[in-house]
Amino acid sequence: MTHEKVLRAAARAIRAEGPGRVGVLEVMREAGLTHGGFYAHFASKDALIAEAIAWMFASARAKREARAALDPDSDTLDAWIESYVSRRHRDDPGSGCPLTALISHMPHASPEARAAFDAGLASMAGRVAGKLKGSEAKRRQQALALIAQMAGAVALSRAVSDPALSDSILDSARTELRQKVA
Repeated sequence: MTHEKVLRAAARAIRAEGPGRVGVLEVMREAGLTHGGFYAHFASKDALIAEAIAWMFASARAKREARAALDPDSDTLDAWIESYVSRRHRDDPGSGCPLTALISHMPHASPEARAAFDAGLASMAGRVAGKLKGSEAKRRQQALALIAQMAGAVALSRAVSDPALSDSILDSARTELRQKVA
């Protein structure tokens, strides 16, 4: 339970500040623990960041699976696009998909963090590919393109300062993506 509290606190900090700006002292304080207890849980700050990124992807997947168990219609590709490329997702980066929160930070992250990010993306791509038709190679290619377009639309909608333009980015991307998978 304590380990997960630290991961949860680190995940919030990573989403808010990026992995390079996360401080061990602040994460431990946020988790309600002392700085001295850090090394009982993690070998290094890089290990914390990598595990927190993996935890973010696993947590997001668990939430999607729980929603799908209650409402199978929420697990269609159309429903994914609708919820992912949305104002709600844009406006809540702290609990949204790790892809959109971390895209610009990963080129500067540690190899361990990048490996965790890559594994999370691969898992997500596999899940999306499972909802598509065609050969395995074609489904994987299409899944990666769809994910890139969805994450890019959300990231871009967060980056612009004009609220109307931000909404337009989401609306346009959602319309185009839904047409591609129809």
